[in-house]
Amino acid sequence: MTIIVTGGAGFIGSNFIFHMLNKYPDYRIICLDCLTYAGNLSTLAKVMDNPNFRFVKASITDREAVYKLFEEEHPDMIVNFAAESHVDRSIENPEVFLDTNIKGTAVLMDACRKYGITRYHQVSTDEVYGDLPLDRPDLFFTEETPIHTSSPYSSSKAGADLLVQAYHRTYGLPVTISRCSNNYGPYHFPEKLIPLMIINALHDKPLPVYGKGENVRDWLYVEDHCKAIDLIIHNGRVGEVYNIGGHNEMTNIDIVKIICRELGKPESLITYVADRKGHDMRYAIDPTKIHNELGWLPETKFANGIKKTIQWYLDHKEWWETIISGEYENYYEKMYGNR
Repeated sequence: MTIIVTGGAGFIGSNFIFHMLNKYPDYRIICLDCLTYAGNLSTLAKVMDNPNFRFVKASITDREAVYKLFEEEHPDMIVNFAAESHVDRSIENPEVFLDTNIKGTAVLMDACRKYGITRYHQVSTDEVYGDLPLDRPDLFFTEETPIHTSSPYSSSKAGADLLVQAYHRTYGLPVTISRCSNNYGPYHFPEKLIPLMIINALHDKPLPVYGKGENVRDWLYVEDHCKAIDLIIHNGRVGEVYNIGGHNEMTNIDIVKIICRELGKPESLITYVADRKGHDMRYAIDPTKIHNELGWLPETKFANGIKKTIQWYLDHKEWWETIISGEYENYYEKMYGNR
């Protein structure tokens, strides 16, 4: 089995690569990543010498490069993690999100049509559903929830999802889509909430929280997410959408307070900043479908997962210190400059 994992130098994609190489030692895994600011080749250092792993630096929007890779590797499956994913950046510069998240998805599926595959899997987000009111804890996102986006980021992901479904219906492309809640765990890029708060707290810097910090997110440990995708690409029904949620709803402010407590830092570091434009209030996923069809359930309780995550950042300071300094962006040149 040969699988191309796009965006595999990012947070979730790299964890998925580690999971697959560990669980399926006979599989060939090719990582396709253009190494934007959120892609970090040093994350993949421990698998770079694995004979069943190959890294290719290219964008999913580069049709020529994508087709060339398909011709070389003849992949059986594509798992598309490649995406611009930071909401704040999408508000400042929407166009790059449309290029990568929609046009890039189209290029990948065109390659799948041209060269043939057994499965194309689109990794999406629960943000395509919009948000839920804080005063209705009984409401959850299901696969039947209408798409109702709030940001250029979520709109671009919703557009990609619709395109994937159209390629299935029009061309018969064997596709699946998964929509996950907020992930956390090792190798999470430092601009995101949990790693940002851990790193700032370690440096006794202010911990900036949007609005009053009342926004609720359903947190999913990244390893649990990877196991769910593994199940979907092997056993999921073609043409279907699967919601992947952690049953771990937490307010942002409570998460920040937990991090302060775990690190022995004062809550006085918390500072409240002007809220994000169009900020969704609550996300909560009902993962009944993937549980009933594929037997998946999240294994990691938030109380345990956040401890493991904090400890990982304490044990891997060199990884995030090189990101904060910007040195990580030179890693590719160090690895490949003289080859």
